[in-house]
Amino acid sequence: MLTEEKKEYFTQLLTQRLDGLLTGDNSTANHINGLSENSADPSDRATMELEADFNLRIRGRETVLMEKIKKALERIKDGTYGICEECEEEISERRLEARPVATLCIACKRKQEAQEKAREL
Repeated sequence: MLTEEKKEYFTQLLTQRLDGLLTGDNSTANHINGLSENSADPSDRATMELEADFNLRIRGRETVLMEKIKKALERIKDGTYGICEECEEEISERRLEARPVATLCIACKRKQEAQEKAREL
């Protein structure tokens, strides 16, 4: 069970990460808006479009991460943070340090990954 001190630590860690994602620049949106359909060089325009697509995918991943962080903060508040959603055992602090949004202990995560890999075959 996480101590109050550890809960506060993870709350601060998660909040800092969320703040960092929220204060990220909007250069992707600005870049897309700045694309000119009348660009002189089609290859330059294609490069800019590829960069914009790449940046949009990154922003999409950041959005997913922000939701995971918000859910982790909710779990801290309701007392379920650090408890595996699968086996209901404690998730090690070492795992939470590495992946603060973790919802599965390492054993259950490995089992999940093995099942996903088996479905791919």
